[in-house]
Amino acid sequence: MQKVRLKWVKNRGLDHIIARTTSIRASCLLLDHLARLPSSSPVPARSLARLQKPLGLTVPVLRFLRRHPTLFAETLHPRFPTLPSFSLTPASDILLGRLARASALDSHLRLARLLLLTRSKSLPLASVLPLRFDLGLPYNFAAAFPVAHPDLFAVSNNHISLSATASGLPEGIAISSLQRRHAEAIEGATYRALSRPPSSSIAPLAFPMRFPRGYGGMKKVKAWMDKFHRLPYISPYDDASGIDPDSDIYEKRNIGLLHELLGLMVHKMVRRNAIRLLREELGLPHKFTRLFTRYPGVFYLSLKCKTTTVVLREGYERGKLVEQHPLAAVRDKVFYVMRTGVLFRGKGLSKLVLDEDGDEEVVMDGDEEFHGEGMDEDADVECFGMDIVDNEDNTDDEDNERDMYD
Repeated sequence: MQKVRLKWVKNRGLDHIIARTTSIRASCLLLDHLARLPSSSPVPARSLARLQKPLGLTVPVLRFLRRHPTLFAETLHPRFPTLPSFSLTPASDILLGRLARASALDSHLRLARLLLLTRSKSLPLASVLPLRFDLGLPYNFAAAFPVAHPDLFAVSNNHISLSATASGLPEGIAISSLQRRHAEAIEGATYRALSRPPSSSIAPLAFPMRFPRGYGGMKKVKAWMDKFHRLPYISPYDDASGIDPDSDIYEKRNIGLLHELLGLMVHKMVRRNAIRLLREELGLPHKFTRLFTRYPGVFYLSLKCKTTTVVLREGYERGKLVEQHPLAAVRDKVFYVMRTGVLFRGKGLSKLVLDEDGDEEVVMDGDEEFHGEGMDEDADVECFGMDIVDNEDNTDDEDNERDMYD
């Protein structure tokens, strides 16, 4: 099958969402860290400086803390008055409770689906920890999940795995989101019918495509995607050991697996380095980043915030999640509280109104309410180009493709 190689195109709207989510990630992880410290005294900022890289911050931790006084209150240290120290604000305590309740809804099912995608139905805890925010897992999931769901999870040798019987798995959990979507559209469709190629009138399984501006109307792109969609669809939860790793069918299986993996994430995005830790267990090729650049209608690869992030394009529409999880809604409130501190500085707490039991948003004086800074997802910039390459002759060209991604 001939493949059209498309040049990477920057999407300012998705880049803005990544930057916002990175700030929310850092705030949520800091709130969680400060809440778990045994001492009730303020925490010196210098003890948090080592967390800058794990938090994904591009600014020093002290500057980030001072930038958001509605979440982190700077107070005097009881022993060293000149040492910058921080504690949680009342708004932070309210948000922590809401985050915990939203995380408890179905985080164990998302982790179970992730384990079902792997070959051994098991993962090292070190590979799951970088995905804790993305999957919405509690900080103590490794200890809490086997106790709360003994028929589902087991932990041994620093690995978390599905139990031998896995009797706690809900029916239909091993069906991909793409199959479920088509099942809803096709009344009375069976699981076997959902695996038929798109040439069948019963179940034309095709990935939703949202190409950068200008790509979708190209005849060569349409012809290539038509051939791609007509390949048999292999569920990412099915065993693919009998498929040739160099075949087009296996590549489509990998696209389906990455599509399902990103769909499990609360914000429909994940950092490339986190996927790299799962590569062998998921059966992905060594240079799996080429799958993202080769199918820009399904994925968007971003270099925002000094890291490489992959976004599922269909997950967003005009700067907002198409299907917003309750945890994502609470994290949006965290962002509103953060922005209140940025806009009003030290007066942010007096401008902030949060009802502990209600669902009110951040309210500001003068009937002004901040709803975030959404941008049109179609705000693509930079030029694009393409060329036709054959499977057998593209080895040398692919080795030179965007070295920064490999």
